[in-house]
Parts: sequence; C-alpha cells; structure tokens
Amino acid sequence: MKKLISILILFIGFSAFPQDPFLQKSNPEAKKEAIKITNRYIPELALTGEEQLLFQQKVEEFLIRKHKIEAEFSGKEKLDLLYQLQQLETDDMQDILTREQLQVYKKIKPEIQPLGSVEENEKNE
Repeated sequence: MKKLISILILFIGFSAFPQDPFLQKSNPEAKKEAIKITNRYIPELALTGEEQLLFQQKVEEFLIRKHKIEAEFSGKEKLDLLYQLQQLETDDMQDILTREQLQVYKKIKPEIQPLGSVEENEKNE
C-alpha cells in the first residue's frame, strides 16, 4: 500500500511541473547569446551563482521565443509581440531577482536588450 501511494505521489509531482516547450529543444545560438547577455548584467546586478544560472536560463527561454516571433511576423505586429514578450520576461525576472536588482534590471534592460524598431518597408506589410 505504501508503494502504491508513493508511486501515485511521484506521478502527481511530475505532472505538476511540466516542462516549458520552448526549452525542450536546446538552441546553441540562443544559449551563447544568453550567456553573453547574462555576463553584461552580472556586474550591474551583482548576481550570485544560482541567480546567474536561473537568469541565463530565463534569458535563453525568451530568446528562443523572440527568434520565433522574428521569423514568423513582421512590421508593427512583430514589434507589438516583441514588446509583450519583453514585458513577460521582466515579470518572470521577479521570481529570480531581489526587489533592488529588479529595479536596476528594468533601468538597464533597454540598453542591454533593446526592443528593436520597425523598418519603413516593414510598416506597409
């Protein structure tokens, strides 16, 4: 009976924490870019070792999403989706960073991770 309950709890535990589909397929380019971006934030945010790893993984997750948006959309629609994505990324960083770090992050993010712009020829698409 104990084994049955243990197995049941184990299965419930696995189903409660599903994997993010964007991270199931590793993207070497996104990982390299995430490391580069994280390294730019480290001195500004004074990230600890664990924070660095979590921060880098979160950046990589959103880079994969960003590349997908850039490949599938253009013009104002692309810019709107990228803006929403950046807002989600900032919201998710609340789980990783302290309140002070988050304030600095929001302040320096536009220069480290600029949103981008819509080219004149993309506006008409």
